[in-house]
Amino acid sequence: MASIDLDTVLDKAWADKSLPEILAAPVAALKGVSERDGELLQEAFGVKTVADLADLKYARWAQALAALDAAR
Repeated sequence: MASIDLDTVLDKAWADKSLPEILAAPVAALKGVSERDGELLQEAFGVKTVADLADLKYARWAQALAALDAAR
């Protein structure tokens, strides 16, 4: 089972929200992602929510490549 410290990855306003609320939140709910970053992600890739970012094929591809490199 996966786990994560929500306080380290979310802005304070989102740390007490449920997982469905977080996944539906704008990407700016992630710590370090600005409103402008969110706008740019939407313009470039159609990403509006945290779930959209998680489903972004380019992010999945990059994670897979990094995992392959780590396994070497």
